[in-house]
Amino acid sequence: MPKNLFQRMIFALITVVITVHAYVFYSLYVINGNYFMQLTGETDVIAAINAMGGVSVFGTPVPIWAVVLIEFSFAYTLECVMGSPCSFRLVCKVFKPGSVHPAIFESAIIIATVGLMCPAMSFIAAFMYYPYGFASFNFWTLLANWLKLICFNLPFAFFSQLLFIQPFVRTVFKAIFRSRDRSDKHRDETTSAAAQ
Repeated sequence: MPKNLFQRMIFALITVVITVHAYVFYSLYVINGNYFMQLTGETDVIAAINAMGGVSVFGTPVPIWAVVLIEFSFAYTLECVMGSPCSFRLVCKVFKPGSVHPAIFESAIIIATVGLMCPAMSFIAAFMYYPYGFASFNFWTLLANWLKLICFNLPFAFFSQLLFIQPFVRTVFKAIFRSRDRSDKHRDETTSAAAQ
């Protein structure tokens, strides 16, 4: 898959763009949609969020597109700094890259990434969407919210990444870099033929 830093950054970018949109939809519609509609009396989740003035982030209502941008910045940074490098190292401690089938190795990397990213992003979300004013901040409430988010997000993260998101991202990534690899191979063949 990704062979250098540039390719790893592009792979992470594609993954995070898809994942953040999926998680914002999951969080706002699936987990909190009914609560928002009951709170506002609206019959549509978007109308309920608009009636509330947006989604409360750090105690301030912001539009959904701002939530996507905020979560994207956190997720992309974490994916590049912690998710990809640490998951690869963890899997290499269990499997040697050439000794197992590539599908098993890639699945192990996906599972390790979910195991690292889900608790980290759930903690950030628990802090960002803390339900009370920070004047009445309570560590135990934050901890309870974090554990609740992990319980909601981990099954969704596991199955969506393993079965849908990562296969799609890998297909897109291969399509992008296959033509680039062909042109690099052609250039190398031309250069070596000219050198002879």
